[in-house]
Amino acid sequence: MQKKLRLRNRAEFTRVYRHGKSFANRQLVLYWFPKRDVEQFRMGVSVSKKVGNAVVRNRMRRLMKEIVRQHADEIIDHLDLVFIVRKGALDLEYKELEKSVMHVLRKSSLLKRKGRETGGPGVRG
Repeated sequence: MQKKLRLRNRAEFTRVYRHGKSFANRQLVLYWFPKRDVEQFRMGVSVSKKVGNAVVRNRMRRLMKEIVRQHADEIIDHLDLVFIVRKGALDLEYKELEKSVMHVLRKSSLLKRKGRETGGPGVRG
């Protein structure tokens, strides 16, 4: 994940928490807030000390960033996203965590519709 696409300071996280919307499952909580002045989406990851020690927390952050990086072209633009990792995510394999991330994004309607931008089968001309 590129540095310019990360949420870095407390004020940015707080704005998303206070003014954004959220959706959760057993492993993750996703907060999002529309932001027109960013060209793509920006993302932050929060992992509580209750989840584990520093090694565990940093590993979860790296996994989350990699999953989002892999699916960046599927996520709509002009958003600030904050993922909060819950304890339930620790027991998951990479593919299961990826499924969980995509689940919260899909349920939050933050994924691009297939075929729209690419002129695929859903577009008539």
